[in-house]
Amino acid sequence: MTKLRRIFNFIAGMIMIAAAMIMLLFPDDAYIFILLFLGISFLAAGAGTLSYYFSMARFMTGGKMILYKGSILLDFAVLSLSLTTVPKIYVLLYLASVHAFSGFVEIMRADETKQSGSKNYRMKLMHGIINILLAVCCIIFIKKTHTAVIIYCLGLIYSGIVRIITAFRRQVFVYIR
Repeated sequence: MTKLRRIFNFIAGMIMIAAAMIMLLFPDDAYIFILLFLGISFLAAGAGTLSYYFSMARFMTGGKMILYKGSILLDFAVLSLSLTTVPKIYVLLYLASVHAFSGFVEIMRADETKQSGSKNYRMKLMHGIINILLAVCCIIFIKKTHTAVIIYCLGLIYSGIVRIITAFRRQVFVYIR
């Protein structure tokens, strides 16, 4: 991981923690902040993925998958930013499904890392399990918006801490001759 990427991960983790703290202070208005934060996150990821596609990945084998991924992320951004008039229960179901999907992907990545022989799969596995538990808790407390907001903010704080830890973790490089 380059120094610039480490700095970006550290700053992103701090922004995630700060946003979660603000949402915890104002749980009545957190509904709009959650949608805004989720939409901006999807928008940044989609724009980054599409810029990667147009700069390099279109010449690679399987580059069209990166184009599809970027397009889908942009679609999720538009969906997230347009859900302000939908009843809160549907938005909480949407958030729970995003957490569940993210958790399953993280668990699959941890399994792939473990199968490749790496010993650094535990943090990914825990991150995935916690995301799935957060999704289950959001569904259990779906009628109580404040509780679901608190659960979402705790998950956001945890994800921010994981990003900060990842920024300071030493990376092992494998050189092939």
